[in-house]
Amino acid sequence: MSKKRVKNINSELLSKQYYILNKVTFDYLMSNGEWITQVRECYDRGDGAGILLYNKKKQTVILTRQFRMPTFLNGNKEGFLVEICAGLLDKDNPEACIIREAEEEVGYKLKSVKKIYEAYSSPGVMTEKMHFFIGEYTTNMKVNEGGGLECEHEDIEVLELPFKDAINMLNNGEIHDTRTIVLLQYALIHKLL
Repeated sequence: MSKKRVKNINSELLSKQYYILNKVTFDYLMSNGEWITQVRECYDRGDGAGILLYNKKKQTVILTRQFRMPTFLNGNKEGFLVEICAGLLDKDNPEACIIREAEEEVGYKLKSVKKIYEAYSSPGVMTEKMHFFIGEYTTNMKVNEGGGLECEHEDIEVLELPFKDAINMLNNGEIHDTRTIVLLQYALIHKLL
């Protein structure tokens, strides 16, 4: 149905400095039967994957803390966010990506993960689709200290928190990352811990 409502799509490259930013002009058929021309900027940074790591025995979760310039520019005074472990697919399948990211960012080599959701991050402006996972970790899965890759200039602090503390942070407004909120709420609803 939507293909019948969209035609004459033209895309103009505005930037490919870090990712791809296009200005897209198209004709759209309104519900009232009128065709209108619309212009949107669409940012293509690829798809991503994120995971909530949890330990049932210890009743803990692993989150990260890192600087995010866009949040700094939009009122986050320090610019740091508490987040789930996440990354771009980089041509991997989502499961391979999140297993790789868990080892790079938080230092755990996971044996298995469970995909629970797939959702668009910010559909009004980005093409990115996030793949959400959960995964149980144990102490013997730790292979390094994490922190991210030096070659990518990552500076990631690894946080192993009691689950109840993470939920308190969520309820107190200390967690502002939507992906993290979604997965912490999933853990609550499904009583993972």
